[in-house]
Amino acid sequence: MAELILEVKNLVRTFGRRRAIDDISFTLERGSVLGLVGQNGAGKTTLIKHILGLLRAENGSVRVFGLDPVADPPGVLSRIGYLSEEGDLPLWMKVEELVRYSAAFYPGWDPKYAEELQKQFGLSSDSKLGALSKGQRARAGLLCALAFKPELLLLDEPSSGLDPVVRRDILSAVIRTIADEGRTVLFSSHLLAEVEQVSDRVIMIDGGRIVLNDDLSNIKEAYFRIDIRFEANQEVPPTLPGSIHWEGKGKDWTVIWAGDQSALTSAVCALKGRILTNRGVSLDEIFVAYAGGCTQ
Repeated sequence: MAELILEVKNLVRTFGRRRAIDDISFTLERGSVLGLVGQNGAGKTTLIKHILGLLRAENGSVRVFGLDPVADPPGVLSRIGYLSEEGDLPLWMKVEELVRYSAAFYPGWDPKYAEELQKQFGLSSDSKLGALSKGQRARAGLLCALAFKPELLLLDEPSSGLDPVVRRDILSAVIRTIADEGRTVLFSSHLLAEVEQVSDRVIMIDGGRIVLNDDLSNIKEAYFRIDIRFEANQEVPPTLPGSIHWEGKGKDWTVIWAGDQSALTSAVCALKGRILTNRGVSLDEIFVAYAGGCTQ
């Protein structure tokens, strides 16, 4: 069996009356890439804070490398490369000072690799972080997250608000990390196209709960966008097992649907309808369908 890098069991977290994390369970195996998607406020960042040991589980448990990140921060954080949307860099430092400062915390820091990344990202050693653009600071943060070759790379909306060139640099660096070194990555993003490019598996969170957790290949094979015409006008969406989200009016409706295709035609015929088109959907379309609410 593959080694578990991350194991979350029945995790619950509330803030006041709001349950930000609602009984979440999942695992992440070594060498795999997990895409974590959800709307703003869905619970992604709260989950990541538990993984980093910044929040203690109210119920359930979080284990990273088999360790409790709250009880043993050095044992966990020394093996995680982390980059967030905020960056949280000391803006008074120069790039070279940031590199030296970061290297002191990680015995596995690779100076040659750090130098390669600095050149690739176009970062001048004597530039102050506070004078850099948001995109350049994101590159500097990624350099620090990658240069010690962490066992787990944890990315929390790393390219949010950045221009396409910087997003491309971040994504290509992540892809190389995966391809060249076979490292484990948890990639949280609302940019679904990016998640599709790098992820083996996708977890979709809505309202603090997991609504989808599967291999990306299985998701692409199981979900479809289907246009249906009914014999009579439909005042409300029909009852079709496997439907996720309906749009339409009158006789013409479109459904995002998941299930066994062999049973679809007969189910639609039983509703006195016929299928006009049937095609696969993108991860973005599935995300929008779940965010819009489940019909069945």
